[in-house]
Amino acid sequence: MYLYGSSGHGKVVIEILENSGISIEGLFDDNPDISSLFGYKCLIFDQYLILNSELIVSIGDNVTGKLVVDKIGSVNFGVAIDVSSSISRRSVIGKGSVIMPGVSVNSGTILGNHVIINTNAAVDHDCFLEDFVHISPGCSISGNVNIGEGSHVGTGASVIQNIRIGKWCIIGAGCVIIRDVPDFSVVVGNPGRIIKKNNCYPNSNIDS
Repeated sequence: MYLYGSSGHGKVVIEILENSGISIEGLFDDNPDISSLFGYKCLIFDQYLILNSELIVSIGDNVTGKLVVDKIGSVNFGVAIDVSSSISRRSVIGKGSVIMPGVSVNSGTILGNHVIINTNAAVDHDCFLEDFVHISPGCSISGNVNIGEGSHVGTGASVIQNIRIGKWCIIGAGCVIIRDVPDFSVVVGNPGRIIKKNNCYPNSNIDS
């Protein structure tokens, strides 16, 4: 397995893979000042290096992660699932996704590609999280919740059942979501309220 990204998020992904006995062949990073991480050498990205291997984009920011995935094109993406997590055998985990320590994903839930479920978060039954969604540490996502592409749910936020959160939303830390959230919304508070439009997402044609 190769990783693209050598900062704090990359540290956790490395340990998840090490604990699962998955060999890490090298890291890629666009920062020339980073030469290695935990003894793994940082390389210049080359598709030929990973022809017979897999890659995880180990970047915690979902906007940056999508830009990197779009840039590197068609490669074989792997997954990283921590051994301490509880993942239903009736759930689906998309390619490139990362499941951190202490996570619970329950029956019937579908995670898209390059989804991050961070430390001690819970995603209940029959949820659908689209590509590049990031669920931060300690979040609680109730059953039958849909979360659109690229949305980021902040640390300790809660979402009640049967809610739809649109694409490229930002849900603030500690927020409580009790009603649907439209695309590109920034939401804070308890109960959650929309305070502005999110303009920090890739390939945007939405007016500010």
